[in-house]
Amino acid sequence: MSTPTSQDVAKRAGVSIASVSRVLNDSPHVRPAVKHKVLRAVKALNFQPNRTAQRLRARQSKVLGLVISDIQNPFFTSVVRGIEDVAYHNGYSLVLCNSDEDPAKEKLYVDVMRAESVAGVIIASASEAKPHIEDLLDAQIPVVALDRRIKDRRVDSVLATNAQGAYAAVTHLIGLGHRCIGFIGLPLTRTTGRERFEGYQRALREKGLTVSRARVRISDAKQQGGHDAALDLLASQPCLTALFAANNLTTLGALDAIRERGLEIPDDISIIGFDDMPWATLLQPPLTAIAQPTYELGQQAAELLLVRLRDPGKPVSHVQLNTALVVRGSTGAPRQ
Repeated sequence: MSTPTSQDVAKRAGVSIASVSRVLNDSPHVRPAVKHKVLRAVKALNFQPNRTAQRLRARQSKVLGLVISDIQNPFFTSVVRGIEDVAYHNGYSLVLCNSDEDPAKEKLYVDVMRAESVAGVIIASASEAKPHIEDLLDAQIPVVALDRRIKDRRVDSVLATNAQGAYAAVTHLIGLGHRCIGFIGLPLTRTTGRERFEGYQRALREKGLTVSRARVRISDAKQQGGHDAALDLLASQPCLTALFAANNLTTLGALDAIRERGLEIPDDISIIGFDDMPWATLLQPPLTAIAQPTYELGQQAAELLLVRLRDPGKPVSHVQLNTALVVRGSTGAPRQ
């Protein structure tokens, strides 16, 4: 008679293998009814988890998983390089997956990584709360959140100072004399989107200016989304003398829209982007931007994950790396 497996337990209990894993690892995120079914199946089958084999597989795995949200976003190019360099120099290989901001696609890749028993996972998740992240943790696969937080107290994270960067950008525009400043933001369901919007609002309020939602557009973080948002703002808010775009692709879209409208930068309108890309200095005029330490974000994420693998019981770390305002020719005083 063959030795029962976790798949046998899941089938008998009528639950998923992930649920069996959570029960066996004593996860708090299990409904009592599910736990009862699993434990009853374990007893009926006389199932014995092979803890030694699990630990051995974990020690032997020299593969790290990386899930990014948009492989076309240049921000991730340098981030991935930082992660890969640290992984390589520590004897690990890296498997890269692109979720394209699709939660279903993200879950598929996470499930594959769990099934393949990767040593650990770094993820720029499409959302802060994801049950499939719990599946990784319950399988003793550590997770580091990159660029966005995940609502789980067991997850380390590495982010930039998003709110402070946005605050610096808008404060710079106000200092130049701008009073009607448009904002093209990211979805507020993500840490980056909310924090950059918070920085925009705080700068306006501290200078006694009105925070008008009519001057705010939320984009999908793509170039076309930034283009459409900027066109809408420029058409509906004739008072605008400045724009702040909350990521590099929306900035590109906004630049396209400004050209379509026949406006001159910075004489007719100033613009600042969040992310200082290599092409920023090639524009005419060169782009004022909030620079993120992209390579260092990747390095820190990989190093946090390796520390977690060496010491699973260490306190959770939340690292924030500083952004910086880089002033160039795309911002100037508004016309009088």
